[in-house]
Amino acid sequence: MAINAQEISALIKKQIENFQPNYDVTETGVVTYIGDGSARARGLDKAMSGELLEFSNGVYGMAQNLESNDVGIIILGDFSEIREGDEVKRTGKIMEVPVGEVLICRVVNPFGQPVDGLGEIKTTATRPVETPAPGVIQRKSVSEPLQTGLKALDALVPIGRGQLEWIIGDRQTGKTSVAIDATLNQKGQDTICSYVAIGQKESTVRTRVETHRKYGALEYTIVVTASSSQPSPLLYIAPYAGVAMAEEFMYNGNHVLIVDAD
Repeated sequence: MAINAQEISALIKKQIENFQPNYDVTETGVVTYIGDGSARARGLDKAMSGELLEFSNGVYGMAQNLESNDVGIIILGDFSEIREGDEVKRTGKIMEVPVGEVLICRVVNPFGQPVDGLGEIKTTATRPVETPAPGVIQRKSVSEPLQTGLKALDALVPIGRGQLEWIIGDRQTGKTSVAIDATLNQKGQDTICSYVAIGQKESTVRTRVETHRKYGALEYTIVVTASSSQPSPLLYIAPYAGVAMAEEFMYNGNHVLIVDAD
C-alpha cells in the first residue's frame, strides 16, 4: 500500500487545528503539623482566607491563618487519617453553603447537607459563610418590635427587629426555652427562622425539631445542627452557616430570626 505524504500532512494539520489544550494546574502543599481538628501546611502561598482545601484522603479543610511560612487549617471532617507529610491542595473556592427556600423545614449540617432523612436538597444558590456586614449608614434604625410570646419579657425588655439580644444565665434556667418560644411565636409574622444547635446531643436536637413540627414552626424554620459527636471545627462553623442561610432571605426582603443555642 503506497503512503501518500500529502494525505498524512493534511491529517496532521487537521489534528493540530482541532487540538484543545486541557491544563489542570493545582497548587499543592504538604502537611507539617496535625492536631485535634487543625493542621498546618507549607507550599500554599496563594491560598485565600476561608478557602476550601482538600487533603489527600478527600477530607476538606478551611484556610484560617495565612502566615509567611505556612497556612493554618481547620479540618472539616475526620482528621484521624491525616498524617504529617500528606498532600493538601487548593480548590480555589471560598467556604460556602447552599441557600434558598428548599432549606426551609429541613434539618441540615453546617455544610447544608440534609441529616433528616428526607432526601437530597437540590439548589444551585450558595452564599459564603463569611461576608462583610453592612455598614452603619446602610442599616435602618430599629423601629419594629419582635414579640417573643412571653408577656413579661415583651413588656419589660424592648426587643426590636434588626437587633442582637443575648440570653445569659446559668445552666438549666430556661434560656433555650425562651429562644424556642420566640421561634414558635413567629408563626404568621412573615419571619424566617434559623435555629442553630451547637454541641448538643442528637437526641436533644431531635426533640426540639419535633417541638417545632408539633406547633407548625418547622414550616418557616431551618435547623442547622452540629452535635457534640462532631469534630470541633464543625461546631465553630455552624453559626456562620446558619447566619448565611438566613441572610439570603433577609436580602430578599424577609424578616429573619436567628437563634443560636449551645
